[in-house]
Amino acid sequence: MNDISSSLMQPTLTGQTVELQPLQREHTQGLLNAAADGQLWNMTLTVVPGPETIGSYIATALDGRAAGTVMPFVIVRRDTGAIVGSTRFWKIDRVNRKLEIGHTWLSGSAQRSAVNTEAKYLLLSHAFEAMQCVRVQFTTDELNEKSRAAILRIGAKQEGIVRHERIMPDGRKRNSVRFSIIDEEWAEVKAMLEGKLGR
Repeated sequence: MNDISSSLMQPTLTGQTVELQPLQREHTQGLLNAAADGQLWNMTLTVVPGPETIGSYIATALDGRAAGTVMPFVIVRRDTGAIVGSTRFWKIDRVNRKLEIGHTWLSGSAQRSAVNTEAKYLLLSHAFEAMQCVRVQFTTDELNEKSRAAILRIGAKQEGIVRHERIMPDGRKRNSVRFSIIDEEWAEVKAMLEGKLGR
């Protein structure tokens, strides 16, 4: 499936500050520029593409979209049109109406801003309201305290630690912390996020 036809399977999600656009190959340089803001590819707690890995990063995302299990987005600031990061739905399970939000990273200057909150609000709204999900989960490195705190701040509940859940590029066996929001909790989480965003 080519990029044009597969993009029809994935919407653009537009908020007041950011727009989540379907990831395309032509976003390569924009993603590299965003990752260069803080040299994020040097991080060991999450995987961010650099000049040597951007090709495989995008190919894997587009293959997942073609298979129907991934919806990869670039995060674009509406005021400047600049790409400031990436995120995606993945592990999409339409039978059990669940998915995971992950592979999220933001350029250094976009961190600790409204960008992440609004991006998560847009993703969660689409998952629960358009895709009729009953569960949205998040997974992060046990060592990534900043990410763990950010996931709790958007209203997710910690479920537990999955030991040796994946092997990182440097060979470290990563323990991962799993969080979730379920459909019965969405109305309360939505109201809380809208309060944070001043809506």
